[in-house]
Formats: sequence, structure tokens, C-alpha cells
Amino acid sequence: MIPAAPTLAWKPDWAEARRALTDWWAGRGLAISVIAPKEQPWEEIPAPVKPADPKDWWMDVTYWVQRAHRNMSRTYYGGVAFPAFNTTIGGAGSLGLFLGATGVPAETTLWYEPSIHDPATHPPLRFDPENAWWKLHIELLEQALGQSRGRYIVGFPDLIENIDTLAQLRESQVVLMDLVERPDWVKARLAEINAAFFECYDRLWEILRDPWGGSAFFAFQLWGAGRVCKIQCDLSCMISPAMFREFVVPGLTEQCERLDYTLYHLDGTQALHHLDALLEIEALAAIEWTPQAGLPGGGSPRWHDLYRRIKAAGKSVQAIGVKPDEIEPLIEAVGADGLYIHTRTPTEPAARALLNKFGWKPRS
Repeated sequence: MIPAAPTLAWKPDWAEARRALTDWWAGRGLAISVIAPKEQPWEEIPAPVKPADPKDWWMDVTYWVQRAHRNMSRTYYGGVAFPAFNTTIGGAGSLGLFLGATGVPAETTLWYEPSIHDPATHPPLRFDPENAWWKLHIELLEQALGQSRGRYIVGFPDLIENIDTLAQLRESQVVLMDLVERPDWVKARLAEINAAFFECYDRLWEILRDPWGGSAFFAFQLWGAGRVCKIQCDLSCMISPAMFREFVVPGLTEQCERLDYTLYHLDGTQALHHLDALLEIEALAAIEWTPQAGLPGGGSPRWHDLYRRIKAAGKSVQAIGVKPDEIEPLIEAVGADGLYIHTRTPTEPAARALLNKFGWKPRS
């Protein structure tokens, strides 16, 4: 049972959105997220002063909170879309920072410098709550929660996990050699990374569990009445199906089994040869598809067979980057049940009209 109250001030139909998202995780019904500029802001929030030094765009927590607060106040969240604060500092892969990678702020992102140079002498990977990056994340969470006051949800940071985190700590091309030259060392480090992931997640859950007993993940607009996470392995595009099953699947399976709702971020056609292995993970609830640059977006008919294949295996599907005029053909080709569509419109009235067309009756 989804509780009726409280709600989100900047998402008046939040109860309906929660019900639709709960059904989607279970493979029932259609979920549509429509984002658009708000005709009139939810509140008049002044623009924060941008720090002169680009590194402070990521490191100045107060600026980060004020900027996100204002952006959300000027956004219309239609359908299952909801205002969620992004707590990932500088991009994706916070777990790597917590385990020793050096973060180097740049104008548009945060780069990671590896910390494992000699595998023979490097100590086991352990999460340290005294880590400066962890403390910075906690400061960000606390400020965001204090500012939200029932207007939006504060989401989980994009921790990332498994061999992608090891690649941040060691460099991708070096890890590829490690898979061949020291496979047992890789497996030992992956076990440590998974243990650190759960230690971080459990601590974050105590902070970010919401009034509805659930949690949100900013990336891909995920919410569930329990412990939610997006999982991935972008390095998989460079390894064989056999290596994926041997090195990656065990950690992913443990995540899926220990969390309540997991969605796998399948990134690029070079990773499609791992789909069979993913579909065999019984506890994995959903798969999101991201076509690489240069290919049609997630609403293209080119991907209809892929979505049908995922759904036939009992998984829910998320299609991103869908154009409004692609929605109806996508639903007709794939079926509405267990389908989560992300789209945008240039105006709020266009968003409302689109939602009305597909049966969503927005409130104010």
C-alpha cells in the first residue's frame, strides 16, 4: 500500500507517480516521465552567484545546493517525473573517490586519477568514513535535506560499483590486462569493492530513506518503496561474455539480491553481447538502454526488438531520449506493461497535453 500523505510541494500528483512507478517495477502498466520548463516557477528562487574558480562549481556545497534548488523550482515534472536533488559530486563514480581515487575538478566534470599503482603492495580496499570525499558528500546531503523541506526528494549519489570502480582506481586499460595476468587479484578487489558498496549504501540509506519508506536515484529518475539503485558495468564493452560472467555477474547478482529495486544501465551496442547474462539474473528488475552517440535515441524503431526481448525475459524496460512523436509507435510495438518512457517537451502546456493523450490526468 502506497501511503497517501505527505506529498511533494513541487509534485502535486506524487502519490499517483509513486503508484505508477511501483507498478512499473512489477512489470505492470505504463510509466511516462515528461520534463518541461515551468511556465511559472514553483517559487521565486534567486540565482546563486557562480564561484569564479571552476573547481568550486563541484566543491562549494552551498552553491551546488542553491543552483539545484533554483533549477528544480523552474521545472515541470509530468507523469512519473519528480524533483530529485542530484547528490553525485562531479559526475558519476563516487565510490571510487571513497576508496582512494583522486578527484581532479575541471570546468565540466570531475576527473579521477588512479591510486593503485602496484597491485602486489597496495593494501586491501576498505571504506573509510573519514575519507574527505565521503565527508563532502555527507555535507552536501545534509544541506540538501535541510533545504528541501518537502519540496523535492534528495536522491542517492551515483556510487557505481564492480569493475567500473576498479577501473577508476587502476585505469581501464590496466584492468583489462589484470583480467588476464592476475585474475585472482581482480576477484579479490571486486569482492572488497562490493563490500564497500554495501557499507556506503547502508549508511546513505539511513540518511536518505524518505517518508514513504523508499528512496530515489537521481540518474534515470528512479524511485521505489525500498532500497533502489542503478547498477552498471560500462567496461563490459571491452570484455568477452565469458569474462563478464566470470568477473562481473557475481557482484551484480549480489547487489540485485540484497537491494529491493535494481535497474541495469546498458550502455552502447558494444555491450549488447552481455544481455543474455543480464537477463539470467533473476533478482534484476529492470534494464535501461542508452544508445551511443551517433545512433538514434531510445525511442527509435531500431530498438523495439531489444525492448521486446527484455520484457519477454520478465524484466521491465526503461527507454530514454524518446521523442514525443515516438511514444505511440513505441507503445504499440512493445506494449505498455513494464515500459518506462523518458521524454521532454519545450513547454509545460505541451507536456500536459502529451500526458493527457496517454491517460495521465495531471493535477495543478
